[in-house]
Amino acid sequence: MSQQIAIQPISAQAFAPFGEVIEVAGEPDKIINQGQCGRYHDRASLDFIEGRAGVSLFNANPRSLPYTLELVERHPEGSQLFIPMTEHPFLVIVAKDELGTPGRPLAFETKAGQAINFHRGTWHGVLTPLHAPGLFAVVDRIGEGANLEEHWFDTPFVVARLG
Repeated sequence: MSQQIAIQPISAQAFAPFGEVIEVAGEPDKIINQGQCGRYHDRASLDFIEGRAGVSLFNANPRSLPYTLELVERHPEGSQLFIPMTEHPFLVIVAKDELGTPGRPLAFETKAGQAINFHRGTWHGVLTPLHAPGLFAVVDRIGEGANLEEHWFDTPFVVARLG
């Protein structure tokens, strides 16, 4: 039997234990390009133990709701920044670490124009677009050594919009 997880809108405050929500919010830090562009400066904390930052493109199959969550993963060697290359929101699933294993997951849905950065070592679900195309630019660690841990849940969770 599965357990249900309600999807909630993402916010910088609710997501802070897991990473950053990257978006245009408030006044720009600086006006550049002959006064035609607002720069929202240094919005994500990239954190790598060794190696370097790399930019990759991911093209993920869209998922439908309710979504069955069977596993989460984490990257102990580096943070991971997901920048959608479409206007569509996507599902973000995270869990606090409880002595080396994930706790009960939380599910967030982004808004158009939002990206997210997972802190190094954060348990998270796989990339879960809700619409095609599931195209993302991803900034993460490129380097030697294992940077992936997976945890399969004994009992899957069902992620849904409730209410």
